[in-house]
Amino acid sequence: MGFFERFLSVWVGLSMLAGVLLGLWQPQVFQTIASLEVAHVNLVVALFIWVMIYPMMVQIDFSAIKDVGKNPKGLLLTIVVNWLIKPFTMAALGWLFFKVVFADLVDPASAQEYIAGMILLGVAPCTAMVFVWSQLTKGDPNYTLVQVSVNDVIMIFAFAPISAFLLGVSDIQVPWETLLISVVLYVLLPLMAGVTTRYVLNHQGGTSGVDRLVASLKPWSIVGLLATVVLLFGFQAKVIVSDPQTIGLIAVPLVIQTYGIFAIAYFAAMLLKLKHNIAGPACLIGTSNFFELAVAVAISLFGLHSGAALATVVGVLVEVPVMLSLVAIINRTQHWFKH
Repeated sequence: MGFFERFLSVWVGLSMLAGVLLGLWQPQVFQTIASLEVAHVNLVVALFIWVMIYPMMVQIDFSAIKDVGKNPKGLLLTIVVNWLIKPFTMAALGWLFFKVVFADLVDPASAQEYIAGMILLGVAPCTAMVFVWSQLTKGDPNYTLVQVSVNDVIMIFAFAPISAFLLGVSDIQVPWETLLISVVLYVLLPLMAGVTTRYVLNHQGGTSGVDRLVASLKPWSIVGLLATVVLLFGFQAKVIVSDPQTIGLIAVPLVIQTYGIFAIAYFAAMLLKLKHNIAGPACLIGTSNFFELAVAVAISLFGLHSGAALATVVGVLVEVPVMLSLVAIINRTQHWFKH
């Protein structure tokens, strides 16, 4: 691991600070960038995420995907954690903190909206960023693709009914345009580009050409991650500075949820005797969130300036630093999976 990668958490911290400072200094620039969106999917952020995950897509070997079925336990772990555990623990933590622990610090109406935003995050497991986390943990790219694909199919059918049940709302309108555009931008297009690139390179010089390209693109993947962090914190700079207490209150249960779900999934992976390069991505899919979908639903249900929308935004802000810490844990515990 090179110097730049070794201190990635430092660079992310500096990017967060840079994003807030730039957002306060040039708010109009970030407002212009924020307006470049389609169905709540920001095109500039999508471009940087594309830069992040393209190197991993080049590594996907479709001829090896057929072997994924020989080890279904990783898929089973992903499904159980994402859809049978995570949404309900998120709802429980939201109720515990904003109805009990923080009851004297927030008014009941705001507390209810914060809980709603947390629930929407809990019912929206990650689609795009998990490719980045998988690459940083040396995850199996073929297996990760299948895990994400299965997760997306389930999300089409499960997101609305689980959200409706936990929110107590009878009619959840899933923003299909947001969901479909995100999957196309974050998964389908970079996958097609990666497969085409791999095919061309294999026919020109074999696997060595693929390896050289991936090595040359890896720094750009990190640059894409840092640029995304700058944008996300720049978009919310005013909120972060004007209402830090509320941001902190919402962040507490979200952080606990993330580490808690990861612990459940990671120890289950050890009990299932999964390989380390399958266990890592399987756990990270459930711990990270599909924030575009959560934000879009929160805005449509509760309004742009609601507590629910704010809670989903806080989920975006805490995700990258927390996920990087989980990546570090996975990389330092490879010996737990030597079986």
